[in-house]
Amino acid sequence: MNLFADIRVLVIDALDTLVTEGVLPSGLDFANVAVEPPRDPLHGDMATNAAMVLAKPAGANPREIATKLSEKLAADMRVESVDVAGPGFINLRLSDAVWSNAIDTILQQDTGYGRSRMGQGRKVNVEFVSTNPTGPIHVGHTRGAVFGDALASLLQYAGYDVTREYYINDGGAQVDVLARSAFERYREACGFNPEIAEGMYPGDYLRAVGEAMKAKYGESLLSTPEDQWIDEVRTFATDQMMDMIRSDLETLGVSMDNFFSEKSLYGTNRIESAIAELDEKGLIYEGVLEPPKGKMPEDWEPREQTLFRSTDLGDDVDRPVKKSDGSWTYFAPDIAYHYDKVQRGFDEIIDIFGADHGGYVKRIKAAVSALSDGKVACDVKLVQLVKLYKNGEPFKMSKRAGTFVTLRDVVDQVGADVTRFVMLTRKNDAPLDFDFDKVLEQSKDNPVFYVQYAHARVRSVLRKGGWGDMSAAELSGHLDNANLVDTAELAVARKLADWPRQVEIAAKNHEPHRIAFYLYELASDFHSLWNKGNEDTSLRFLDEHDQPKASKIPLALAVSVVISAGLGMLGITPAEEMR
Repeated sequence: MNLFADIRVLVIDALDTLVTEGVLPSGLDFANVAVEPPRDPLHGDMATNAAMVLAKPAGANPREIATKLSEKLAADMRVESVDVAGPGFINLRLSDAVWSNAIDTILQQDTGYGRSRMGQGRKVNVEFVSTNPTGPIHVGHTRGAVFGDALASLLQYAGYDVTREYYINDGGAQVDVLARSAFERYREACGFNPEIAEGMYPGDYLRAVGEAMKAKYGESLLSTPEDQWIDEVRTFATDQMMDMIRSDLETLGVSMDNFFSEKSLYGTNRIESAIAELDEKGLIYEGVLEPPKGKMPEDWEPREQTLFRSTDLGDDVDRPVKKSDGSWTYFAPDIAYHYDKVQRGFDEIIDIFGADHGGYVKRIKAAVSALSDGKVACDVKLVQLVKLYKNGEPFKMSKRAGTFVTLRDVVDQVGADVTRFVMLTRKNDAPLDFDFDKVLEQSKDNPVFYVQYAHARVRSVLRKGGWGDMSAAELSGHLDNANLVDTAELAVARKLADWPRQVEIAAKNHEPHRIAFYLYELASDFHSLWNKGNEDTSLRFLDEHDQPKASKIPLALAVSVVISAGLGMLGITPAEEMR
């Protein structure tokens, strides 16, 4: 059930009638006709922009169209009143019975309420985290992990076929540094003092890798030249680090469907094939780039390179894919990786990068557009930094990691559920302050607590009725129809009816934070109704004997259905009780 979509169908049908009657010309495009909540709830339950968006193509006055359209809409039994406002906006007020029926439908659909077929099974690849396998996941990657996982769940909820993917950056020089750093911890495990030179990875986490190396190789590598152990140690250390990264992600409740190795692109002709594909399209040439803007780097000099003509596809400058010495640039394997995604048949590619990858957005989009002939959509989301605070002071780095605060540091402090919700209380491209004290407060100012408290309140009421183990669908048959009479009750019902629309908006825009915002607003409306019952006993969910009222429970139960669905989408376990 999507009540907003149903009323939009009513509007479109009315417009078709006006076309048939000759009031409107034929051939009008109704795609931009929307039905949404009005900005001011006092204006009604829903509003449509139909007259405003159709006035110009119809060559008519918008208020005249609105007047004619409102006459058609008023004839529907669901519509209590229609008001034409301003230059031609139409506000609708629906009958109370509509909202009561909506609550009953929510309970019947239970976990299916709000799920959408918008995605139509389209295949989407969501690549996120993808941190170098050289250390634990830090707090910045944690935000990207939460965002990516929540986005993937949101898209699945909206009917897409989603693959969660991690790109292992194991093909660059950083894994050689990892191997040498791990070898020093291996020497330490063998009783020698490690020589952690500048530029190596100093974190204590590599001690476990060194111990594992000793367990496997004994002391046999100590007398072996580097050129004989570097490849094997590189692979061993990378595997160990990826095991740790997988474990860290599991701590946060994140599970990947696929891990793709950058190293697999080298020596397999896959990079060459991707570049050849671009070359066949006339997008590869030999040339010299203009000097970088701003202050000239001291080591810059004009060099002929192999370039990708990415400016033809919206980029600011053409991008090198092969250096003057014949080696591939960092961008070349990224092109090959995205070519692989295109060849795997994804209809859409979503990359989630850190804030420092802003310069990569246009070139990646250009590559995907070229490699797919514009058939595969590509969206790149940047995740901004997280600032940590505790006791009013910035939270310092982790000794275990050596240089940063890790995912486990955060989860150990507040738990996975709190971590996930707080990471979604800001849009991904906005900076986020994470205060360890505030996120654990039991107050309205803490959205995690406020949403969980609303769900726990409902569950408490259900337990008192002996219904704690029953699903909404099972329980609905034992309850009276929803009886909504007060403005506070209707406000909650309207918010619940907006859930399917919010899911589709969030999925369309790739914005899972909208779900967190919606849940907080729903919880706020529910708490307001609950508190209003302190003054008006007719609004209470429990009678004088502390037993649930059959006519009031449907609304509360519907709230728990939606909050449970929303939190589940965000990877958070709904609270049964608050402690």
